[in-house]
Amino acid sequence: MRMLWTSTLSFPPAVRLLMVNQFAINLAFYMLMPYLAAHLAGELGLAAWAVGLVLGVRNFSQQGMFLIGGTIADRYGCKVPIMAGCVLRTGGFALLGVVDSLPVLVIASAATGFAGALFNPAVRAYLAAGAGERRVEAFATFNVYYQAGMLLGPLVGLALLAADFRLVCVVAAGIFAALTVLQGRCLPARRAADSGRPGGGVLAQWRTVAANRPFLLFSCAMIGSYVLTFQVYLALPLAAGDAFGAAGTKATSLLFVLSAAVAVVGQLRLTGWVASRFSGEQALVRGLVLMGLAFVPLALTTANGTAVPDTMTLAALAAAVIALSAAGAVVYPFEMDTVVSLSGNRLVATHYGLYNTVSGIGITVGNLATGALWGYAEQHRALWLVWTVLTLTGAGCAGAVLALARAGRLAAPAPRIAPV
Repeated sequence: MRMLWTSTLSFPPAVRLLMVNQFAINLAFYMLMPYLAAHLAGELGLAAWAVGLVLGVRNFSQQGMFLIGGTIADRYGCKVPIMAGCVLRTGGFALLGVVDSLPVLVIASAATGFAGALFNPAVRAYLAAGAGERRVEAFATFNVYYQAGMLLGPLVGLALLAADFRLVCVVAAGIFAALTVLQGRCLPARRAADSGRPGGGVLAQWRTVAANRPFLLFSCAMIGSYVLTFQVYLALPLAAGDAFGAAGTKATSLLFVLSAAVAVVGQLRLTGWVASRFSGEQALVRGLVLMGLAFVPLALTTANGTAVPDTMTLAALAAAVIALSAAGAVVYPFEMDTVVSLSGNRLVATHYGLYNTVSGIGITVGNLATGALWGYAEQHRALWLVWTVLTLTGAGCAGAVLALARAGRLAAPAPRIAPV
């Protein structure tokens, strides 16, 4: 805790505000979203397809609109989309607590998703600009606040849920309303970087980013890492359900807590240790290898296709979560720093927006493939196949990043010289 406090105070006030802001954003988001599906299906009595529609619209309106959010940040400054996103979340969360009409629920869900698309690229671009040469350390500290919000949010939401789901929505909306006021008064208005915005409007802006071949190659190479980290929400809960039946939900909750706790406790120490020994490219490769190795214990416990003791399964799941979380803590700050470097400090928010969009598409395709593979492996009593493929995905992702690094594709572009 002392290390986190010292690191936080070492940054400018605007950067500190963004870190606290992200903690509150995740606190409010995760106190509500884990319980939304149960509210829609239970209290409101919506059909399963309608619940899926509401949740799917939220995900699509966020993942599909990241590029729009980043574009707005680069054109009009980061403060505008950050505040607009908080306003949208305030209204969206308030609506989710008081309406029961499916069309209005879809609108509220879309608003909450688009809010994330607005402030996520802007916050990261602002953070990168405000931290200067200390970007890696800034993103590491930022991730502690991010994970802490994820850790505490569901617990706070569960406590409020004992009273009423509407109370959860009101408190979550109130947090975003307070963030809107706080940022309006305290967050300085500034662009993400020393502009470099091309003339010719939005299309010219997008063409500039799309022409950045090293950035696009890096974005594609990192897709596998997002597919792997998302298995905390897909393959690992499925494995817990298969092993523990009705108690699988409790086991999954423990895995979520363990994942966030590892990041909160270990992020700064891991980043400091790795940064003192490896370059950014080496850190990325090693972190991606560790992501793949996280699934080896599960592959070993399911190798012979027979049942194993519950304690062994739980230990394998815990080992996978710890390794995944530690690997994510290693990768994240260097990954974010690499995006800024490859952008050449031009249109940073737009680069972040496209990067998030690419990873979102990758997660969707990866989830479909993982789900299909899980069904096949379960029918043939070969769950080891799922874990082996995920391990190979980590190795392939690491190999792709290593190949880019050796080809010089991850080096920052030469600075542009302005014409006289």
